[in-house]
Amino acid sequence: MKKMLSLALALLMVSTLLAGCGSSNTPNGEVNVLNWGEYISDGEDDTMDVIKEFEEQTGIKVNYKVCSDNETLYSNLKQGDSYDVIIPSDYMISRLIEEGMLQKLNFDNIPNFSDVMDNFVNPEYDPTNEYSVPYMWGTVGIIYNTSMISDSITSWSALFDTKYAGQVLMINNSRDAIGVALKYLGYSYNTTDTAELQEAIDLLAQQKADGIVQAKVMDEIFGKMENGEAAIGVYYAGDFLTMQEVNPDLAFVVPSEGSNLFTDAMCIPTSAANKENAEKFINFMCSTDVGLANCEAIGYSTPLQSVYDALDEETRSNPVAYPPDEVLATCEAFTNLPQDILKEFYTDKWLKLGS
Repeated sequence: MKKMLSLALALLMVSTLLAGCGSSNTPNGEVNVLNWGEYISDGEDDTMDVIKEFEEQTGIKVNYKVCSDNETLYSNLKQGDSYDVIIPSDYMISRLIEEGMLQKLNFDNIPNFSDVMDNFVNPEYDPTNEYSVPYMWGTVGIIYNTSMISDSITSWSALFDTKYAGQVLMINNSRDAIGVALKYLGYSYNTTDTAELQEAIDLLAQQKADGIVQAKVMDEIFGKMENGEAAIGVYYAGDFLTMQEVNPDLAFVVPSEGSNLFTDAMCIPTSAANKENAEKFINFMCSTDVGLANCEAIGYSTPLQSVYDALDEETRSNPVAYPPDEVLATCEAFTNLPQDILKEFYTDKWLKLGS
């Protein structure tokens, strides 16, 4: 949600922003950051330019790149791309830890970690909390245009209904898309039952054969849903809030069968060349005013207590950004899956489904 930050917030940018980090206008090296698209406050619409602010506060040059999904991030790291800070999702963090691709953090350089809410500390994907610092969290759901659809969408079944042929945007990453099919069929996102997984693949193949899917998308969904080019899409709650500001006809629902509850967190790969600068960047991102700027710009939900407390009441009470307990109770987090399952279903058979 891109809102104008108050003058008071802007004036909070003082030396305490970087607890344990000095402010300097002289070059102090660089930090290479890989994040998702539309996932940081970038100075548009009178919001804070977080990257520019960090560079001015520290004298550290930020080389900032974006990535489309966790699987691409993983492939980039495996092929030797070097980053100092990455922001993968929970299940991918678990995989990267298991494969020795992340290094332990020095939390003496990240004092703002103390602001992380208790329920985000020692998560299942990083049970000793040595490798990650949570950035944002949220749910996956259905976005639909109420001016194009008269029905009240409540179920994943809408994505497989031929009456919406050519009007559905399917999310273009294997874990989310296969997960949607699994959840609609009544199975766990984390099943390793090959018969259940094959049923989900077959359902996605039938969805394609029926001409239901207009396109598979990631960030392309913004323009398509905002401009009324499609009636239904699958995407993340935080991004829906950004889209709704452009197109008020859009609505969001966590389907009755349940959905994914995710956490994205900041990590440092073992190949990082600038670990200390990376920890300074992570600490900066966890400061109250930067965290608030990011939340207000991108619409995602914060794991930081001081940021949550600083949000306006309208945002804190928004059931999309901060769902009630009964909705969260239906949601499930992704966990890391065995390599053979990932290869057979989430790589090979996903690729055979095509675009």
